[in-house]
Amino acid sequence: MDYNRFVELRTPIWDRFESTLQRADSPRGNALDYQELEQLAFDYRRVLHDHSLANARYAATSAARRLQRLATAGTRLLQRDRSHRFSGLLHFTTQTFPRTFRRRLPEILIALGLFFGAGLLGLAITLVQPNFGLAFVGPQALEGLQEGRLWTEVLTEDVAPTAAAAIGTNNIKVALMGWAGGLTAGLLTVFLVFYNGLMLGSVVGLTLNHSMVFPLLTFISAHGPLEISMILVCSGGGLVIARGLVATDDRPRAVALREAARDALVLLIGCLPWLALLAFVEAFISPAGAISPQLKTAIGLALEALFLLFALNPFLSAKTMREPTS
Repeated sequence: MDYNRFVELRTPIWDRFESTLQRADSPRGNALDYQELEQLAFDYRRVLHDHSLANARYAATSAARRLQRLATAGTRLLQRDRSHRFSGLLHFTTQTFPRTFRRRLPEILIALGLFFGAGLLGLAITLVQPNFGLAFVGPQALEGLQEGRLWTEVLTEDVAPTAAAAIGTNNIKVALMGWAGGLTAGLLTVFLVFYNGLMLGSVVGLTLNHSMVFPLLTFISAHGPLEISMILVCSGGGLVIARGLVATDDRPRAVALREAARDALVLLIGCLPWLALLAFVEAFISPAGAISPQLKTAIGLALEALFLLFALNPFLSAKTMREPTS
């Protein structure tokens, strides 16, 4: 291929790559959608190929110099990471997670409905048959209730730093189980959400039967709303995976599953900082007798409101909402 023919055929690719590169490298570079990013990466490989060819056959030409510049700029943009970790984290926090959360809200709402349905069922059964609640708390807890003591009081006596680690580990374990349960076509996820809802309703019913529901609600008021949200969001991620496995619509199963796994992983990663915060609250604030019930309730509601503001991000533009997660 002669030089003029080479330039004529390949210039449209170089022009498109340079134009997209300029948009991606601008302060609003995150506005590129998934297809544009894919095209940018594909054109980058073509530019590298043309650059090698131009160096070998057409060295010192204007095309070779332009390709050198494009290859350098493309490499700098597409392979940068350490200098842009903060901006990447900020974009994940303000764009990627909220966009995924809102797009996957139907699966999260299914988990929410199942949880509270099971909770109402557990409450009703325990109010009619108090022994049902014993399956979740045990006979020693029942003895304490009969004496006017809540089983959580043992935490108030000695709140050690190790409690935060143990509670945090348990919360992450439950969240991971709900998320990974999607690999069982959602069966394990559904069971976990149902079980936790049934347990909460039964425990509330048991404390109601012994006039101890107020101390229980006081104890869980600081961490309960956020803890339930974490379980439901991660379990919603599990249902996203399950949907990718069993309901692919008209797309290839591999494509649907890849998209579902990506969205589910975004939901899980977005919850991890909140799970760490939750461990601190549950270990040091919930059992603290020096903190008033009103303040604990305010803390719980504030944490839940903050998470929902973070997850829903009402400032997302309509264009941003339509972009796939990259």
